[in-house]
Amino acid sequence: MRIAMLGAGAMGSVIGGHLALTDNDVVLINIDPEFVEAVNKSGLILETGNAEHIVKVLAVTETQHLEPFDLVIVLVKSFHTQAAIESAINLVGENTMVMSLQNGLGQESLLSEVVGREHVIAGKTYVGGMMLTPGKVKAGVAGKETIIGEIDGQLTPRIKEVERIFNDAGLKTVATDNIMGAMWDKLLINVAAGALSAITGLNFGNLYDIPSIKQTGVEAVAEAMRVASALGVTLSLADPEEAWVKASAGLPFDFKPSVLQSIENGMTTEIDFINGFVVSQGKAVGIPTPVNATLVACLKGVERGLNPKKA
Repeated sequence: MRIAMLGAGAMGSVIGGHLALTDNDVVLINIDPEFVEAVNKSGLILETGNAEHIVKVLAVTETQHLEPFDLVIVLVKSFHTQAAIESAINLVGENTMVMSLQNGLGQESLLSEVVGREHVIAGKTYVGGMMLTPGKVKAGVAGKETIIGEIDGQLTPRIKEVERIFNDAGLKTVATDNIMGAMWDKLLINVAAGALSAITGLNFGNLYDIPSIKQTGVEAVAEAMRVASALGVTLSLADPEEAWVKASAGLPFDFKPSVLQSIENGMTTEIDFINGFVVSQGKAVGIPTPVNATLVACLKGVERGLNPKKA
């Protein structure tokens, strides 16, 4: 399968790298010329545990010269979703699937507005990744599931084919007829610890060592679960503490979620699509979300600190 990774940062490189290790024709798209140069010169370096894999794969900064792909996986920052797919519309042909594996919720609507709902499939992944140096990533794949599905819940042949390709590449993947529930399950994982890590600056090893932080994370998840219930979403998680535990399961002590990585890189976070999404949906259905609202406010303050206004 010809696969384009639109936004080959840490997670995009991990997923794209694994897919390229099998018989897939993968292109990594990243606007960072240093990353592209490193990958094209020396290959993508995947660090998994104590092993390193060098993956020979094409990386590009521009997409205009590329022909349509079978599958475009979107992993840009959520607030860049619409601009990114608009700039890469030439990647989408008559039978192209476009799938977001981004953090948070709401991207499928943005993609559908640009490419048409018939091209869009949905997915969430628990795979983790950290960019160590341009072109070298630490992969968190072991035991990490990816869940995909059609927006309308059908288990179509194309969904089953994507499921097969991911599994063949060592990316544990399940096709579901309840993708909305799966997407909310993943949102709960992001809600649990991402904002807290970014606000405190702590990696997971230290974050998970402070009981009061755990209590805050669990309360944030509980709010999100009440919102999901009001929206009629069927979750697989029954206890908010499950999301807190699952968020760090199988990850190394020094793991940093993407929200913290963004702050450390001086970038805006995706908080509006994660805890902020819980707040906006809570307002829509009349469910209070004070913990999530506080986390959003604190992280907005941290973001402002990266580029404060001058008097």
